[in-house]
Amino acid sequence: MSTPDELVLHDNWSDLERIRKKPDIDLDRMHAYRTNRLKQELQRHDADLCVMVSPISLRYAINYRNYAAFMTHIPCTYLFYPADGNFILHNGFDPEIPAQNQRLGRPISYFYGGDNLAYFAELFANDIDLYLAEIGASKRKVAIEYVNPSITLALAKRNIEVIDGVLITERARLIKSEDEINCIRWAIAVAEHGIKKIKESLKPGVTELQLWGLLNYTNLANNGDWHDGRMLSSGPRTNPWFQEASNRKVEAGDLVAFDTDMIGPMGYFADISRTFSCGPGKPTQKQKFLYRMAMQEIEHNLSIVKPDVSFSEFQQSAFPVPEEFQRQAYPCFVHGVGMCDEYPHLKPIYRGSLSFDDVLQCGMVLCIESYMGIVDEMDGVKLEQQVLVTSNGYEMLTTYPYDADFI
Repeated sequence: MSTPDELVLHDNWSDLERIRKKPDIDLDRMHAYRTNRLKQELQRHDADLCVMVSPISLRYAINYRNYAAFMTHIPCTYLFYPADGNFILHNGFDPEIPAQNQRLGRPISYFYGGDNLAYFAELFANDIDLYLAEIGASKRKVAIEYVNPSITLALAKRNIEVIDGVLITERARLIKSEDEINCIRWAIAVAEHGIKKIKESLKPGVTELQLWGLLNYTNLANNGDWHDGRMLSSGPRTNPWFQEASNRKVEAGDLVAFDTDMIGPMGYFADISRTFSCGPGKPTQKQKFLYRMAMQEIEHNLSIVKPDVSFSEFQQSAFPVPEEFQRQAYPCFVHGVGMCDEYPHLKPIYRGSLSFDDVLQCGMVLCIESYMGIVDEMDGVKLEQQVLVTSNGYEMLTTYPYDADFI
């Protein structure tokens, strides 16, 4: 058995395309589909323009990828995306985007603008005013993602109506095309390639960080992006959940649980959770019980997935988690997924009724979640499956099997 360090130093395995054919993906067709989705949402909200700041939205709209993680906490690049007309990327760093579609922009974060953000907001609002005139927009209604209140105030002074940009961008991403689904299939294949190496490298003495590093390395080696967390824990750190990877050395008999949370190749998400047991030896009866409870929750909730099921109906019909597990249960039993964790996020009924409602639709991709761990006990089990909603119910996108040692 190779160590994690040896697997990186003597890498003859990480490139998945050497051993597996990538699904057929027509990038031009996928871009056209995403463009149409965004334009439809702009029209539905009767908006002239969407100003996008989220790096996920920039990737979806124009496949802009640069400095994405940086921009999640220091926004600098932003996009004017009109219902009709040419998009303009501001403060971009991509020479492949035509020069006529790029301009210098204004500081929209404290890092660049300091205490003068209100002044720059006036310049930003003036830029929007001029751009609306440039494209011949008449409604003067603009959707804006995640910006400073000073920008909204500056636009109001110019009698420009502002709505939330996420109403455009999040809803557009809700229904996936076949090309997008194939991107997700490939991201999952890459994640499961890394999961296999975690399983192969699991032995007493290996650290949580070494195991997590194998998954991260596999993603990067296949031109993926990043992970939204470092969710891998072992032994007593599996309970409660949400303890990120540490230098703890795994011991024989430990459970090792993880959640990939992986923005992978082409910007699409693989969100898979599994729990392993570190040998020698087999899982205890209590560990098997926790694992079977998690499986039971997922299988029950999968049986509900089909088009036109309302979110409130799904919540009411979801697996009845026993009381002893409720306090530390996962925050949701299902959520959407695409280029990251996406709408909707459905919490279990014992945490209150939903504040919104909608229905499942064909083309949505969902993650079905379970975490089972009892307060003050040592072990916890995390499992998660990623599925596509189809006319017949669902298609399982995750292929990595449950661990036979627990079943």
